[in-house]
Amino acid sequence: MPLPRPPFTRTTTTAGLAALTLLGGIVIGGSGAVSASPPAEPKVQNTFDSLGPDVHAAKLPSGRTAHYTDSGPAGGTPVLYIGGTGTSARAVHMTDFFRTTRADLGLRLISVERNGFGDTEYDPALGKADFATDALEVLDRIGVRNFKVVAISGGGPYAAELAARAPERVTALHLAAALPPYGTKPAYCGLSDDKLADAVKDQIRDPRTWWAFPDDSPVKSIPGFADTAYEDGARTYNQRGQQADPAPQVHEQKLYCQRPGPDLSKLSAPVFLYGGDKDTTVPPATLKTWRASLPAGARVKTRTYADSAHDVQYRHWDQILVDLAGRADRTVVCHGKHTSTLPAAEADRLVDKKKATLGSCAWND
Repeated sequence: MPLPRPPFTRTTTTAGLAALTLLGGIVIGGSGAVSASPPAEPKVQNTFDSLGPDVHAAKLPSGRTAHYTDSGPAGGTPVLYIGGTGTSARAVHMTDFFRTTRADLGLRLISVERNGFGDTEYDPALGKADFATDALEVLDRIGVRNFKVVAISGGGPYAAELAARAPERVTALHLAAALPPYGTKPAYCGLSDDKLADAVKDQIRDPRTWWAFPDDSPVKSIPGFADTAYEDGARTYNQRGQQADPAPQVHEQKLYCQRPGPDLSKLSAPVFLYGGDKDTTVPPATLKTWRASLPAGARVKTRTYADSAHDVQYRHWDQILVDLAGRADRTVVCHGKHTSTLPAAEADRLVDKKKATLGSCAWND
């Protein structure tokens, strides 16, 4: 009984061999020889990917050392980013989920760390005015004269101080769920320092509780957001070996109790107010408080969102970026599974008809 013939032998015709092509990584030549196809050349990038902003140290004329971050193109629109209470200069990294949009809009975000947090030494004698001085000196050092301000939550009182100190340098003021240093004092203001320290010590010892958003918060859909927040919390309270000392936090929260807030009568820049209807930390009524503190005839744009609580600054960060870029006439919507920045009236019409949703399509994913 003859043995089975192999599939390719020298009896295969020349035409048949010529017709054979790459099969499973093996090439059959015209002579019948078998050779492996060389793998494609591996590709390695020429530049590093960013791991987030570097923290720089600057010795100031006052003798203090300020720590700051500077993210974005040197020639971009400068924006002073003032994070909420309990954040370091690197908290701006928590907005990197829209870093591509920020870069496309040419925004340069600068953040100056506050007293006692992160790398910055704690001095119980310093107040909000000292932060304004330090921030302006940092901006001078890096060659920034005029700038916009975006303040989140507990950054609000510092933004007001800065706007009052240098109104001629602030070209726009954006306040996102920002605590006002006007109106009724927070309820904790009657507590002693020791009692307030006791109230916050467990939260700052474990940043996971400090940054605990509700289960239904849209920030839960941002990949890595929670861990980035926890890392910044750990940096804020332990970077210099503070071991979660509550003293800087207590000091800052007591600064929030100071009334009245600074005089904003000389501020001529436009003001943007952002609030979440479900916010119980900085309730919607505080937007009226901000309005009452602004000069008569001030140009104020208010954006409120029914879908947000004290996370509106992140849920609608895409819109805030567009506003910071000077395009407040446009509204960010997801329409037809594509993110667009449409004229406000057109966007409102599509949203009302439920043909679009506010913000990037990323939120729907």
